[in-house]
Amino acid sequence: MKPLADIRILAVEQYGAGPFGSVHLADLGAEVIKIEDPASGGDVGRYVPPYQQEEDSLFFEVFNRNKRSISLDLATAEGRAVFEDLVRVSDVVYSNLRGDVPAKIGITYEQLKHLNPRIVCCALTGFGMTGPRSAEPGYDYILQGISGWMDITGEPSGPPTKSGLSLVDYSGGLVAAISVLAGVHAARRDGTGMDCDVSLFDTAISMLTYPAIWNLNGDFDPRRTHHSAHPSLVPFQAFQAKDGWLVIACAKEKFWQRLAVAIGRPELASDERFATFRDRNSNADQLLPILDEAFLSRPAAEWLDVLRSAGVPCGPVNSVSQALTDEHTIARGMVVETQHPRFGTVRQVRSPVRVGSQEPDYVRGPARHEDADAVLRELLGYLPERIEALTSAGAFGRLEG
Repeated sequence: MKPLADIRILAVEQYGAGPFGSVHLADLGAEVIKIEDPASGGDVGRYVPPYQQEEDSLFFEVFNRNKRSISLDLATAEGRAVFEDLVRVSDVVYSNLRGDVPAKIGITYEQLKHLNPRIVCCALTGFGMTGPRSAEPGYDYILQGISGWMDITGEPSGPPTKSGLSLVDYSGGLVAAISVLAGVHAARRDGTGMDCDVSLFDTAISMLTYPAIWNLNGDFDPRRTHHSAHPSLVPFQAFQAKDGWLVIACAKEKFWQRLAVAIGRPELASDERFATFRDRNSNADQLLPILDEAFLSRPAAEWLDVLRSAGVPCGPVNSVSQALTDEHTIARGMVVETQHPRFGTVRQVRSPVRVGSQEPDYVRGPARHEDADAVLRELLGYLPERIEALTSAGAFGRLEG
């Protein structure tokens, strides 16, 4: 069996953060049933361009492989009845909605425990289910600004800058996945479920880590650094070579000593201005110009060969295309394939979660309502006449075909 084959998750999810969290659980074997709102055409991720036609998009594919889908209108009594039957046979109700919405649509633990005392209700929201911003929508870009991330990202002379990726969304999804697993473990141990109140805001604030503790307990004021330099370790940043960029990370004294030799300046290692972490930090304005000049003298690939041979942590600044074709990416099997009726063979990145030696299977994301028959007939045991009555009553929305 796959590691999570005995877990069933009802995912009232959409777009990026929520689906990113549950896709890792699905890859590990959890049965993730997407509950898609027919009134809005299902998960909004289905309509994100580019590479989008009708209800299919490559954006949707990367967040929703290995999942099932059923359209269910929770605003109707009939749709709600189906949902409640699913709650009775599931482990988790997982959502990513605005903080005040789970209670409004009746998917909190207090509202569902009479159906299943062990149900775990995990709500991943922008700002959490409490606090002055709980009713506000929260998006990655907004959270990167509010949490201080943008203020410390980019060049010192430039504007506040967001990460090139939606890292608050993705980190929040991973935190939600951890919360789901912890909640299921506790519910099975104790016989009682619970709410998991996970927010993108909390996630972003928590990831301030050491700049936060320095600020909270001293006078450290985090600021943007030149060439993405580490706030205290020197040299630990990007350097421009003759034809491109590379990153060097001297996180230990031995790496600095090796670097000095590798660039042909062994005397720098014994120079009292640069002898220790503290010395190099204090005298960075003297050391960095020396290193800048040295690295400009040769192409990046040559420097990387020299530095790797010398045992200095380093790497190229790749484009996305270069990263996806890097020999280590290929060796680690980080690009996988699924088959799609519209897009054909779809290549995408895999989950980094590895448990044991069993490799995950990869199945394309589901069409909306594709798994209704399996969910209603096989899982819930509904007879054809019951399904027909529910359909006529609008439990599944207005479905074409």
